[in-house]
Amino acid sequence: MTQAMSQFQRQRKRWLFIFKLHEIQQGAVMAIGPIDLNLIKIFNAVYEDRNLLRAGKRLNLSASAVSHALTRLRHVVGDELFVRTPSGMMPTARADAMAQDLTDSLNRIVATLGVDPFSPATSTRQFVLAANDHLASVIMPHLTRLMSAEAPRIQLVVRPATRLDLAEQIDVGRIDLAMGVFQKIPEHFRSFALMTEGDLVIMHSSHPAAGRKLTLQDMVTYPLLTISVGGKEEGAVDGFILERGLARQSEMFDRNALQEALATIGAVPRYHITIAHSMVIASVMERTEMLSILPCSLARLFVATDDLLMVLPPYPVSHSTFRGIWHNRNDHDPAHLWFRKIVQRAVELMPKGVPS
Repeated sequence: MTQAMSQFQRQRKRWLFIFKLHEIQQGAVMAIGPIDLNLIKIFNAVYEDRNLLRAGKRLNLSASAVSHALTRLRHVVGDELFVRTPSGMMPTARADAMAQDLTDSLNRIVATLGVDPFSPATSTRQFVLAANDHLASVIMPHLTRLMSAEAPRIQLVVRPATRLDLAEQIDVGRIDLAMGVFQKIPEHFRSFALMTEGDLVIMHSSHPAAGRKLTLQDMVTYPLLTISVGGKEEGAVDGFILERGLARQSEMFDRNALQEALATIGAVPRYHITIAHSMVIASVMERTEMLSILPCSLARLFVATDDLLMVLPPYPVSHSTFRGIWHNRNDHDPAHLWFRKIVQRAVELMPKGVPS
């Protein structure tokens, strides 16, 4: 038996006491009987990973040990709980109904007893971060350096935050933290502010407008390159895509501010190219007369490494707050708390400032 499982087993009696106490407080005393509370932790891992191998790796158990534990739990519950499919171990309706309460109880017990202490320097835990290529590009260099120095064995997986099932992925535990601009956040999610910034305009150094103040007429005269990760065909409304109670930004510039400003001179924007991948912008704009409207942090990144210039837009723009969001079941998880803090520290290391 591994050290982690031995430690978990030593807490069993105290766990039983806390579970029974909780049931008494709720006015519904039930006999737990011979249930091994380790099964709850295994159920939770399989439910989140939907894979016996990954769940076993997280718990330092073999896939066969995880499978055996699930068989024991099925006998206790009287339900299959998980069904093997080509896409993984899919939970039954009973498993879905059990999952949230069991996860919340497990987290409360762990926090109360202080078991499973988290040490960044020695932990091999995996965290899954969801971010678009803009945020990944400006934050990851700083986050990587911090993690290499303080948590060299921790595994970090970065997934695209543009996937349409982002809220569901957070719900089922496949994403630990997602970053972006969110207009609406479900009640069972938590969030913190990463940074607040407006737009800048970038152009190639050989652009006809280079070296002078940009005008509204320039925004009409020259073709625009903009970033959008989803339009009306994906259900976007006013630049946001709504899914499962989560509204995430689909456009990476203030379209309304641009169109309202140009309307004052009786003009409309000359949209030329719209792309979903921000990191190709520098190569696309090379020696063209296009202008691109970008978040400040992305504009600073391009100007620092490519033959591009950044200037203030010739109209007032709103500022967007980029946030990190997570499921409230992880509120008191020491490892998750550490991860949220180190992401915030990485953001604080990013360059600041806009052109005068």
